[in-house]
Amino acid sequence: MKKTIYLLLIICNTLTISAQKKLKNIKIAESYSKYLKNNSVKKDTLKKEFTNTCFTENWVTSQFTAYRNPNIKFPFEIVFSDTTYASPVGKKHVITSRYGWRKNRPHRGIDIDLETGDSVFSILPGKVRFAGRSTGYGKTVVIRHTNGLETVYAHLSGFKVKKNDFVQKGQVIALGGNSGRSRGSHLHLETRYKGIAINPEYVLNFKTDYKIRAKNLWVTQDWATTYYHSSKRQSKLVTLNSYEKAIAYKKRKRKVYIVKRGDTLSGIAYKNRTSISRICKTNKIRKTTTLRIGQKLII
Repeated sequence: MKKTIYLLLIICNTLTISAQKKLKNIKIAESYSKYLKNNSVKKDTLKKEFTNTCFTENWVTSQFTAYRNPNIKFPFEIVFSDTTYASPVGKKHVITSRYGWRKNRPHRGIDIDLETGDSVFSILPGKVRFAGRSTGYGKTVVIRHTNGLETVYAHLSGFKVKKNDFVQKGQVIALGGNSGRSRGSHLHLETRYKGIAINPEYVLNFKTDYKIRAKNLWVTQDWATTYYHSSKRQSKLVTLNSYEKAIAYKKRKRKVYIVKRGDTLSGIAYKNRTSISRICKTNKIRKTTTLRIGQKLII
């Protein structure tokens, strides 16, 4: 009898938690619906605004990749018409893995914590280029925005949009999940420009007020190369909002680190907010190379 009552209590508690999650998602959806009602533009106006070359050039809806052989010269500029973006999740950002080199492979986005079934939102207005399954990414939505930037939302459990749909900033586009190569529920978010993956934290400020880092954002190769960054720690961010700053940043002097007793490559990389792969690549050494006290490493 006691076991039966205990089981009933567990079932009731589970149902209550499930109901709370559903209610939470409904409230989030209602909140964004209200936002869209107050800030939306007419659909015809939206379509007119989106009728430009960025929605015809390499417009591939059948697969994740639209640019097979990206041919773009660094530094390049991305121009934003807005100063803020909408949060891709309906709660505080908890980044569990960053853009960078991870377990001997590139991690081209950031992972944001969520629960399966949570609403996922478009960070900017745009047009859905791809909505389907992709190897490794699982269920994925790719949205191209009016400035040519694409945002990728992966490991989803369901879709709320389809290819060629026009979406607004803050619109629900999918439900979070754990599909593809994933070890737990989270949103994998990428920012790409003409096939080039860019560190999302360089483009968007995930800490304060949902700010886009600059209206005119210049991207150097540093911000588009995964082995320059560690997936375990945020890189030191330097916003480049002019061509002159981008060129100066490219030509900047590298920091020189002198190896001390007890130093390891992982420790040096962590202290200097970089990756082991970058240190090895820059200094032409291997991960297994024995460090010498007094050895100079370019960081």
